Amino acid sequence: MSDLYPAFAGKLVKLVGSKPKLVLALSGGIDSRVMLDLLAEFRDKQRVNCIAVHVNHGLSKNAAAWADKCQIWCDEYQVPLYIENLTLDISSGDSLEKLARDGRYHALQKYIDAGDVLLTGQHADDQVETFLLALKRGSGPKGLAAMPEVKPFGQGIIVRPMLDISRKQVEEYAAERKLHWVDDESNLDTRFDRNFIRHRVTPLLGERWPSFPQAIRRSAQHCAEQEALLDELLTQPLNLLVDSDNSIEIEGLDEYSERARNQLLRMWTRRCGFLMPSQVQLSKLWLEVAMAAADANPQLNTSDAQFRRFNNKLYILKSAEDISDWQTPIELNTTVDLPDSLGSLTLKQSFTSGNIAIPEEKKGSLLVTFNPEGLSAHPLERNHSRKLKKLFQEYKVPSWLRRRTPILMCDGQVVAVAGLFVDRAFYGQECELIWDNDVQSV
Repeated sequence: MSDLYPAFAGKLVKLVGSKPKLVLALSGGIDSRVMLDLLAEFRDKQRVNCIAVHVNHGLSKNAAAWADKCQIWCDEYQVPLYIENLTLDISSGDSLEKLARDGRYHALQKYIDAGDVLLTGQHADDQVETFLLALKRGSGPKGLAAMPEVKPFGQGIIVRPMLDISRKQVEEYAAERKLHWVDDESNLDTRFDRNFIRHRVTPLLGERWPSFPQAIRRSAQHCAEQEALLDELLTQPLNLLVDSDNSIEIEGLDEYSERARNQLLRMWTRRCGFLMPSQVQLSKLWLEVAMAAADANPQLNTSDAQFRRFNNKLYILKSAEDISDWQTPIELNTTVDLPDSLGSLTLKQSFTSGNIAIPEEKKGSLLVTFNPEGLSAHPLERNHSRKLKKLFQEYKVPSWLRRRTPILMCDGQVVAVAGLFVDRAFYGQECELIWDNDVQSV
């Protein structure tokens, strides 16, 4: 009999000491269906809290029926089920596989509180496919390490307890337990790279070399160990190079060999939560951004990030929308929400900590803008008025933040620039401007 429970429970039992919530990603396919059966037994024996989440990607005409079946199975086990319905932007330019994966994990993350465990059903054959996909992309040790058994995820961790179990073992267990599951027709579509490898490549490799899957898993493990060793050796040097604002010092990087520097940049990028740049992108990052002329304003865009240079440091940023034309009125003791995740701005009456005074007749003509074009101001601590462009330079505001910093206006005059200064003409003790974006205020 294919009893998978001992291996499954052995992976999880060390994680339940603090009684976390176990969250099963339940697609309804055979892998997650087997996991639901195993999880129900584990819950009963270990007395832990568990739920299941089904993500409907909206890509199949059968999607609603799959969700219904997942509900029936969860009801049988008395496991609470939550269903997430996605709408994927197929016009974004990303592959359908990536859109579905990113959407799925974004939906699942909402159910992970501090210390919780997300369980996913990838098995040993999936690991082989992931390795071959990374090989096809020309990945280094990090990519060839394939999927880790445990890694951080949101406020908790993601655990893949079946990575040592083959697809055949999963199928035998499902048959012996007389389990039912759904078959996603897209899994047969060999236009998708993973399906092509699953149906056309690995069967041939396994036929020629029966031990090939085990060999790949060993290679993936070796790559994971090498990557872990690099991290261990370079973590302290990286800590010395990275500042409190997550920028990294160019001068310090320049002291390392190209190989070590590239690895430090990869680790820095990963630490900041972005996809690691390719070898070509790393070369451009160093030669065209870090080493650009002193008076240049260089940048490098990747699929999910933007690299910039300022004050001899490299910064990594999320791609941002142009909000130069955005503006909104604001009144005393009101809060306005700012665009593109820039927080909120409040003009608060305060006769103790305030440093702004607005003439009574002009209080109805206040607005917030982000466009400094053509504007001038006279900060209280300066001897004369200057263009905002020059003032941003003097206040050492990075170029990419100069159109993302709120400007309070009154009848065409600058009242204050949030987080920087108040104009001399509006200085007083009546109110204060509070930018709730990492608690910046003037």
